[in-house]
Amino acid sequence: QVQLVESGGGLVQAGGSLRLSCAASGRTFSSATMGWFRQAPGKEREFVATISSQAFITNYADSVKGRFTISRDNAKNTVYLRMNNLKPEDTAVYYCAAQPKIVAGTADYWGQGTQVTVSS
Repeated sequence: QVQLVESGGGLVQAGGSLRLSCAASGRTFSSATMGWFRQAPGKEREFVATISSQAFITNYADSVKGRFTISRDNAKNTVYLRMNNLKPEDTAVYYCAAQPKIVAGTADYWGQGTQVTVSS
């Protein structure tokens, strides 16, 4: 019903910035809370940020608060994650999620992930 495709990952120097995009196919995007999670090697997938369906409410993990910004463009069926002041500990595969459950770490739909690598 919903397909999520992430893009925008890559290799960046510490202190640099990247913008991730998640393009959603499906007819209910504008009604869905969206989010980003990440998973570093050997670690569990962790919550990064969520944004409500009309972008009125955003939520961020403490580790990225003040550095990352989640946004969405419902007309384009796309959610974004602007990552500023990147740190090596931000290195992970970043996953887009539809209707995420922060505590459970689950979602109705997941993207395939995009790799973000931050060099020292």
